Amino acid sequence: MKIKIIGVDDPLILKELAVINQGFFDEWAFVTEKADLEIELDGAAEVTKNAYLARYLQALTKEFGRKQPWGLLNGMRPNKLVHSLKKRGRADAEITAELQNTYLVQDEKMNLLLAVANHQLQVVPDLHHLEKEVSVYIGIPFCPTRCAYCTFAAYAYQPHKKWVAPFLTALLEEIKLIGQYLKAKKIPVTSVYLGGGTPTMLSADELTNVLSAITEHIATVAELREITVEAGRPDTLTHEKLQVLKDFCINRISINPQSFNQRTLDAIGRHHTTDNVIRTFKMAKELEIPNVNMDLIVGLPGESTGELRHSLTQVKALQPESLTVHMLAFKRKSEISNDRTLYTVAEKKTLQEMAQLTYDFAAAEGYVPYYLYRQKNIAGNLENIGYAKAEHASVYNILMMEEAQNVIGLGVGASSKFLIGESVHNPKDLRTYIEGVTDYVQKKLALLELSLEIEAQSFVYNPPPPVEK
Repeated sequence: MKIKIIGVDDPLILKELAVINQGFFDEWAFVTEKADLEIELDGAAEVTKNAYLARYLQALTKEFGRKQPWGLLNGMRPNKLVHSLKKRGRADAEITAELQNTYLVQDEKMNLLLAVANHQLQVVPDLHHLEKEVSVYIGIPFCPTRCAYCTFAAYAYQPHKKWVAPFLTALLEEIKLIGQYLKAKKIPVTSVYLGGGTPTMLSADELTNVLSAITEHIATVAELREITVEAGRPDTLTHEKLQVLKDFCINRISINPQSFNQRTLDAIGRHHTTDNVIRTFKMAKELEIPNVNMDLIVGLPGESTGELRHSLTQVKALQPESLTVHMLAFKRKSEISNDRTLYTVAEKKTLQEMAQLTYDFAAAEGYVPYYLYRQKNIAGNLENIGYAKAEHASVYNILMMEEAQNVIGLGVGASSKFLIGESVHNPKDLRTYIEGVTDYVQKKLALLELSLEIEAQSFVYNPPPPVEK
């Protein structure tokens, strides 16, 4: 589809108009000459950016007879808007009216936003009052292989094996320094999350050393509301490693199939088998790991509704306590994005049908949505949803997604985000991280100090003026 926009040449507005296109076209381009579709927008100076976006969305809706469920809500964390209004005492009906008038959100997504926000407040009743506590993220940057869709700070283990020991030395020092500060200042730690990469790529002894450092310097399990360890690649798990996690009372892990179709796993570079997933899941449950999450990715290359139904059937048989459903996102610098000719992805209509399959499955199996987020270039212009059965929602995921408190990131590529709007990103390069770890600790502690000295303004929401429908 070639689209000509008349009356607007501001590159920032055009960039946001381009996001709206994702909900209507598989392929499109803005052109200045011959076009399939011309849309004229009022270029008057007093017209707000939001009004331009609304008029463009309305024009596409009229032209193609299709509504955009998310309307103009293109940010990553739409539930922050809901929480901002709840914090001001607004009722759900008032929140619905305001967001629909301002952003043209359709009922189905508005209902989803409210369901998620209300469930979050059941899981974390003091969600709006945790500014004086922190959560800690620890990034372990090693994986068996690098997946085709991945853009995280992750290194294939064998070619980078020599870096494991010096990385762990630096990480343990970072844990010690951050922990000393938190204890000296008597700052409570709400939750800890080990991600990456794949933390269970480490040996059982290495995992023990990391978890021991967390317990000694940051917080004991009894002091935390939750501690999660990503074990996303089932080919990294052994009975010995799972026993370590049990011994440290880890209450949540992830074992992520992404798909239960072997051909798909081979195509995207995940070198485990579907049998690996089933075997390691059963092993975790035999060891009484209380909360096992599974991730599925909808829209992986070569998959359609049939493949997704098969994956959902396997999930139903296993009954993990939580289930995270991601729509494939074409992230910059991922292998899938860099060479789209190598990977065939379902069309938009099929992707929307696949998403509906997951909604229906979750409802039928007793999984309740408890967090969601959206991404640029996400398949079908949809959303990623975390589901959980009763009393199994992840505290860390809620706090992180709604930016309810300061999050301190340790390890390669980890981000520290502060309620004052500042952040510190640890280096993604192994050598740079190892050599500069203490410098990054000082940067983080300075911003944390500043954030805790002033009154943190979480969930601030200043809506644009309502648009004409």
